Amino acid sequence: MGDDKPDLGDGGLHIAIVVARAADEHVARRLVRGAEDALGKHGLEEPDLYWVPTPLDLPVVALALAEKGGPDAIVALGSVIDDDIVATQSAAGLMQVQLDTGVPVTFGIVVADDVDQALARSGPKNNKGAEATEAAIEMANLLREIQG
Repeated sequence: MGDDKPDLGDGGLHIAIVVARAADEHVARRLVRGAEDALGKHGLEEPDLYWVPTPLDLPVVALALAEKGGPDAIVALGSVIDDDIVATQSAAGLMQVQLDTGVPVTFGIVVADDVDQALARSGPKNNKGAEATEAAIEMANLLREIQG
């Protein structure tokens, strides 16, 4: 069994990133940079990157990717400014994708009251995209260990 230290070794993983342009494309691009930096830090290749219009579009693209069987994990990125319904529905859809397919889908969506909060959560030191990417790597490696 695994220990309490996360396995972030590369293991030849293939990670896909799905990113929503709305509500603020500038924040989304900062999240993508954080995700790509995290992948590079752990020796992984550039991810497949897919842009969608809104956070509500993330689950259907994540589902298509998971069903296609390409990625070991999927990272969903974007920002939601002052709209708890969109954030909740997007999270529920992404959770359903991973439960239905067995492919980890991590939630890298910044949910903030305003753009300043979103920028603070997508910067070089505190980046939700990097956090979600490291969680995706850890989950993909854990599932590989469990499934053999």
